[in-house]
Amino acid sequence: MMPAARESLLDAAYTALARRPWAAVRMVDVAVAAGVSRQTLYNEFGSKEGLARALVRREADGYLAGVDRALAVHTGPRERLAAIAEWMTSAARGNPLVRAMLTGCWSERLPAPTLSAVPSTSAVPAQRRADGPLPSPADFVSLVRDRAVTAVAGPVPAKAEAAELTRVCELVVRLSLSCVAAPPGEGGVTELVRQALPGPVR
Repeated sequence: MMPAARESLLDAAYTALARRPWAAVRMVDVAVAAGVSRQTLYNEFGSKEGLARALVRREADGYLAGVDRALAVHTGPRERLAAIAEWMTSAARGNPLVRAMLTGCWSERLPAPTLSAVPSTSAVPAQRRADGPLPSPADFVSLVRDRAVTAVAGPVPAKAEAAELTRVCELVVRLSLSCVAAPPGEGGVTELVRQALPGPVR
């Protein structure tokens, strides 16, 4: 299948999910909305579970791409950490699948694919990728923390500095996640991050 058609199917599934609970989303309706046959949909994703896994994987990849963009826009360490905090909370507010992935709280409206890898019977490479393990909340903490460390570290820091930087970046990520579950007050997550950061950050 052409990548554009696959994206159209995933877009159609996401739109359907915004309108009704996943249990009420029908494969035939997703296919019609994407302008393809139901058989084409099954050929690509194998099952509704396969479609759900591919959709969750796409939203996870999009979320991490947003983290990379937030880190690239700014140059100062504090600005970069504040930017990923803002992105983490805004992405979770705007996307129920991202919120569920970050918190581990999957409502009854959402698909709840198993995070572990599932046996693949498809010859489609992209489908095999969706059959692989999906990131857990703990995985997201590590993935975002490590991206932040790499962006902020610059030249290879001393071992003690690297350990402190890793600790600070994880603190920012976990603080941001807490704001996903309990939205912050005046000043938002950026102000919380600024208050929490110790002294100069590299």
